Amino acid sequence: MATPEATPQHDLGRLRIAEKQRKGGRAGKILSLFAAALGLVIIVAGLLSAFRNQKPAVETAVAQKAGAGRPALLNASGYVTPRRRATVAAKITGRVTGVFFDEGLHVKEGYVLATLDDSDVKRALDSAVADRNATEAQIEDLQVQLKNASIELHRALELQAAGVQSQEALDNARTTADSLKAKIALARQQVVAAEARIREAQQAVDNCVIRAPFEGIIVSKDAQVGEMVSPISAGGGFTRTGIATIVDMNSNEIEVDVNEAYIARVVPGQPVTAVLDAYPDWQIPSKVRTVIPTADRQKATVKVRISFLKLDPRILPDMGIKVTFLGDVPEQKSGAAAPAVTIPTEAIHSDGGQKVVYLVKQEHLERRAVTVGGTRGADTEVLAGIAAGDAVVVKGPATLRDGLAVEVKK
Repeated sequence: MATPEATPQHDLGRLRIAEKQRKGGRAGKILSLFAAALGLVIIVAGLLSAFRNQKPAVETAVAQKAGAGRPALLNASGYVTPRRRATVAAKITGRVTGVFFDEGLHVKEGYVLATLDDSDVKRALDSAVADRNATEAQIEDLQVQLKNASIELHRALELQAAGVQSQEALDNARTTADSLKAKIALARQQVVAAEARIREAQQAVDNCVIRAPFEGIIVSKDAQVGEMVSPISAGGGFTRTGIATIVDMNSNEIEVDVNEAYIARVVPGQPVTAVLDAYPDWQIPSKVRTVIPTADRQKATVKVRISFLKLDPRILPDMGIKVTFLGDVPEQKSGAAAPAVTIPTEAIHSDGGQKVVYLVKQEHLERRAVTVGGTRGADTEVLAGIAAGDAVVVKGPATLRDGLAVEVKK
């Protein structure tokens, strides 16, 4: 008799990882980490190599041929300021009814800039005129009465002389005539007073028209139609105190602050070279107009005003400007070397007591010893060592050396 087939059993022990297989997995992980580290080293080495091969960037300036001229005594900076600059305001408080200008408009003296509401002052003018006319009409009536009174007085005198009329009647007739004369004199003075009120009212009407006080250019528009303006500052910030700002461009000059330690080098009439920040390649001949005879105790400076020898439309108020005060032309001594070129002072370096510069030749630096002379503003005279047209380094890294490959900034 056959026995029933036995039910199969699961052997979980077979699912275990053999010891050799475990060791093989750990070795693979170590190999992966080693490969990642090697890749990182290669990347870092590549970056270092690229960094070493990168050329440092420098800024250069071209050596300029030096011309014979006055030496620079002092440098200063300041601003262009007009001597005639006015914020035009109304003489009365009123509402703006018209504005007839824009910024940049060139106006003549007397040009109508704006108008104010004049309805109230015109009513006052009409009232003053009416009072004068009424008084003049009253004078005409009094003159008619005086004429009749004079006739009555003459008749009274004749009757009194004939003994027909009493003295009282004569006195009454004389009093009436004298009274009318006094009334006429009073009325004429009232006419004079009325005419004065008319002129006052007319002046108030004229004050409603705001005109340019001098010829110039409008640089600021400070009020619009509908706004209130006043000659004095009003609370709340809703009332304007000015209509426009006018500048006389023909009065532009330079204002600089000079350190009081060097003010002795500045005298009226001294020649000056000015350079606007907006036009660094344009040298403007100027001269010292005046030295303000007072110092600023806070800044220890003295204000100096400089006049342009020739004005130009490019010179605008409040522009930044740098000036160089020039001295007398030095006498050329026999055998003395004349300056060959001028370069920016920052391009000159000191190396062991010797002055050197770095030239850029075919994208490489060339160290060159130079002999320097005096200064001309921000430049220095070079007597020997370089020639006009050479490119000298003015800005670059601190590790400049002979033969270093560089890249010139454009």
